[in-house]
Amino acid sequence: MKRFLLTVVLLLTPLSWASAQGDPAQRIQAARQRATQAGIPVSLLDNKVNEGRAKHVPEERIATAVERRLAALDRARAAMAGGARRVAVTPADLSVGADAIEAGVDPTVLGRLAQSASTESRAVAIAVLTQLVQQGVTSEQALARVNAALARGSDALRQLPGEASANGGNNGNGNATSAAARARRGPPDTRGPTNAAAHGGRAGSGGGPPSTVPGSRGKGRGGGNGHGNGNGNGNGGGNGGGKP
Repeated sequence: MKRFLLTVVLLLTPLSWASAQGDPAQRIQAARQRATQAGIPVSLLDNKVNEGRAKHVPEERIATAVERRLAALDRARAAMAGGARRVAVTPADLSVGADAIEAGVDPTVLGRLAQSASTESRAVAIAVLTQLVQQGVTSEQALARVNAALARGSDALRQLPGEASANGGNNGNGNATSAAARARRGPPDTRGPTNAAAHGGRAGSGGGPPSTVPGSRGKGRGGGNGHGNGNGNGNGGGNGGGKP
């Protein structure tokens, strides 16, 4: 009888038991057993194991990552399958749903999107929702944008993260970016006709040299350009007659 009770306890709480043992292989196997019991594809955990081993991550950290992933998958499954309409959640839906949970998406919002999106567009819609939240958009606002994009078509949905990123950059860092660009360009050019008026007519009307550089003889009495140089040189070296 005692052995039977012990077996039941171990089956019901495999993760906590394996964690207490501290053996990474046992913890990973316990997570796989729990996934099977919850109806979660074990391949979604095996992908995490294979990814970690390919990157030569220590087994202890892989086991922790697998346990964390299982928790996210379980929450995503509950959120996506718990609505009024029965949703056939595919492994792809479940995978991006777990990504959403780990990114901080509200499980309620995830469940509502799973209910409203079609089977064909659900995985992409959830992935876009996650990207928006990662960019700083609230879950509710992200859901509204995704639903609006879904109504316009798949192209609008795929373009949504880029549009949000561009708007966020202009609103959040636009001033700093503009200031940095101005600093790289240097001070404004005061030699042109527009800036000449703003600086008391010290520059020639044709974008010529500053007033401290004398002009050539005779230009001050010429046509349009000579008149401009005459005015420009008058303040520097003469009386406006166009002579040096």
